[in-house]
Amino acid sequence: GAQPEAAVAANARPQVEHLCLSPFPPQASAEIMSGESKKEEFRKYLERSGVIDALTKVLVALYEEPEKPSNALDFIKQYLGAPTSGDVETMKAEKDEMMKKNEELTKELEAVQAKLEAMATGGDGAE
Repeated sequence: GAQPEAAVAANARPQVEHLCLSPFPPQASAEIMSGESKKEEFRKYLERSGVIDALTKVLVALYEEPEKPSNALDFIKQYLGAPTSGDVETMKAEKDEMMKKNEELTKELEAVQAKLEAMATGGDGAE
């Protein structure tokens, strides 16, 4: 036996769009899926850019640290190569020192250029 086409159609599975098992209206379900797909895209982005790998490594390093640091955030920053709060203060002091030195050297250069210009114009001006 071959079954008539009408019997096959009657035994066919119902269309998926008619089966909505969600208690939410269809548009809410689409919004939930949209939110889920955004999360999935963000997760893929973090993975592609190496963020997940870097965070995993730093957390494993912190876990394996025999003596846990008092400031876990500074440990993580240092591990990732970011300056810690102490480093920032040192760098600010160095920057201020360098800016002062730059200002002194700029004034010195201007004075030397003025002398050079005076010598050049003084030599040409003799008639």
